[in-house]
Amino acid sequence: MKKLKDYEIGIAKLSNKKHLYEFAMDDSFFDLFGKEIIQGGNLQAKVELDKTESLLTLTFDIIGAVTLTCDRSLEEFEQPIDLQEVLRMKFGPENKELDDDLWQITPETQHINVAQHLYDFIALSLPMKKLHPRFQEELDEEDDQDILIYSSRKASPEDGDEDGGDDDEDIDPRWDALKNLN
Repeated sequence: MKKLKDYEIGIAKLSNKKHLYEFAMDDSFFDLFGKEIIQGGNLQAKVELDKTESLLTLTFDIIGAVTLTCDRSLEEFEQPIDLQEVLRMKFGPENKELDDDLWQITPETQHINVAQHLYDFIALSLPMKKLHPRFQEELDEEDDQDILIYSSRKASPEDGDEDGGDDDEDIDPRWDALKNLN
């Protein structure tokens, strides 16, 4: 069984250049995070770490497939994953998240664990509605048939629309005062 420690990168003794790491993620990886979203999977992640004096840039390249449960039929199915993400870590006085793709870590940090980042990138790449591929084809056909086009245009007096005419008797006199403000 995999442990979170298997996804640590020691950064304390790294030289200032690019370093490449590879991680395998299988069912035991997803067991570490529970099975509410992803039931399992088989993925490979290549992480390129570019270290400079003040910044770590991690480029994640994740490819494989995860096992999901269909929201409609509760059947399990394979969802392909192929994504690239970038995460930056700058050195500062405390460990905290500054933005979605920018973290601050202390200069004394010895190791960074990328397991949570890998899981988050995978989970965020999943569709909101998890449908078995056979239902996805039906949904695509329905969407093609239900396309509605809405347009808007000003009504003109020729259209026979009361609101488009210049009938001054229907206009509240307070609005006439506003017309003179130009």
